[in-house]
Amino acid sequence: MAAGLRLGPLLRHVDWERGDRATVWVEADRPCTAEVRCADGAGGSVRTFQVAGHHYALVPVTGLTPGSTTPYEVLLDGRPVWPPTGPDYRYPASTITAPRPGTDEVRVSFGSCRWAAPPAGGDDPVGPDALDTLATRLAGDPGAVRPDVLLLLGDQVYADETSKDTRRWLAERRDLRQAPGAQVADYEEYTHLYYESWLDPGVRWLLSTVPSCMIFDDHDVIDDWNTSASWVADMRREGWWRERILSGLMSYWVHQHLGNLSPDELDADPLYAEVRAAPDGTEVLRRFVADADADPAKVRWSYRRDFGRTRLVMIDSRAGRVLDEQKRAMHDEDEAHWLVEQILSDREDCDHLLVGASLPWLLAPMMHDAETWNAALCRGERGERWARLAERVRRAADLEHWAAFPDSFERLTRLLAEAGSGPDAPATVCVLSGDVHHAYVAEPAWPEGATTPASARIVQLTCSPVHNRIPAALRAGFRLSWSRAGRWIGYALRRHGRTGRPVVDWRRTGGPWFGNQLMTLTLRGREAELRLEHAAARGRDGSGAELRTVHTRSLTPRKDGAA
Repeated sequence: MAAGLRLGPLLRHVDWERGDRATVWVEADRPCTAEVRCADGAGGSVRTFQVAGHHYALVPVTGLTPGSTTPYEVLLDGRPVWPPTGPDYRYPASTITAPRPGTDEVRVSFGSCRWAAPPAGGDDPVGPDALDTLATRLAGDPGAVRPDVLLLLGDQVYADETSKDTRRWLAERRDLRQAPGAQVADYEEYTHLYYESWLDPGVRWLLSTVPSCMIFDDHDVIDDWNTSASWVADMRREGWWRERILSGLMSYWVHQHLGNLSPDELDADPLYAEVRAAPDGTEVLRRFVADADADPAKVRWSYRRDFGRTRLVMIDSRAGRVLDEQKRAMHDEDEAHWLVEQILSDREDCDHLLVGASLPWLLAPMMHDAETWNAALCRGERGERWARLAERVRRAADLEHWAAFPDSFERLTRLLAEAGSGPDAPATVCVLSGDVHHAYVAEPAWPEGATTPASARIVQLTCSPVHNRIPAALRAGFRLSWSRAGRWIGYALRRHGRTGRPVVDWRRTGGPWFGNQLMTLTLRGREAELRLEHAAARGRDGSGAELRTVHTRSLTPRKDGAA
């Protein structure tokens, strides 16, 4: 029987330095040779590798013409399997756009937190999906400007909040009365989440033609993943947890992490080579993620990508945490030094610095103060009784962002200030985040007498969800957190926790906005423009959806000196 395409294709890495290479990720339904063949003669092929009975390939595409856009097809064992040929398929050809080396313009769209949209015609309780709506616009308007890259900043799948369809599928496999119930339990069940999410026709086409960079957040594994040392200890006592964490990391490595890497990084990756060389790479990969879970310092999920003169440094803010209450940190020292090197090196070659982190650096002030207060109590500032109470509050209220790691917050703040200072500073330093189910723009206000960035505009750009919901009570809580009353509440918490003022102050300069949404940065030379769009139903009957612009601004001064 001929091999079939089970999932993909996903266009992942496109080389901006040379403009002639890309990678395309696919899953086949049996072992085969996967090939990408472009209309201009570029292409590549590779043999699939196997993990847990599934067959994957990350196809290296070479020979692209810099500055061109070319359609491509996918073949398995020489037989075309993409694009679909049925009469009902309504999307244009998938293409690869190869940037011209030296180009100074890049469009970056980003967001996080995407529940899989229901099947066509199904009721969608959380409203239109922003990715689906973007796909509809790009497919329907040949003149629409496509993003050069799509950054998915966490919660690409929800292992702990499954859909009705997934719960029915799980119930056919096992007894949902046994833990972990309607959450996913193993690698096979994780693959089902990716099918549900990435087989959506619009999203499938979008990911086949717009390059993507990804990083996990908590729901890719479980809500509040790695909140604290006691949380980890409690989870490890659960009989189902080990299979869950190993399967979560294995599926992330296969479906998301590999595509973040450049062809050169893939060639130098010993794990990738070992998995590909094995008849079945399951045990090889399983040992790797078991070691990574036991000692996070053994693996780096963070990575760097350069898009011309725009640099992206994507930070793992989940798996690599140091959870000792007296030494809490987002990263160990080796990772922290790596981050400094990636952000500060060769700044003269960087017009814009993008720091991708699933969790916002600058939260609403009341939320920030609540998290620093909680961290102080958990490490014993007010005694053992307060520490026990604070741990319960931390888990119940999700108090585990950068502010809950005060030393790491200060280090990141000083690092961003240094990155934005001096004659070689980029024009903008943008921290791109999601997680908190609303969108906003926040900007630091450096204390008097502090070293103030000489030229860079430093901003926190937060955008979520892509497709999810937020209860009305939480909306009210977020609005309170940004208000003057919220600042007074935060001040009282700081006094009780003896934490003092943050190393930097900040103000909200846009938002909060609620709904399913995407942000896009357009970076030209040393100019930067921001656009926020909401996915909204259109028509009196609510059928169909469109992206509506709700906010635009320049992040850099215009030539007339205005902001």
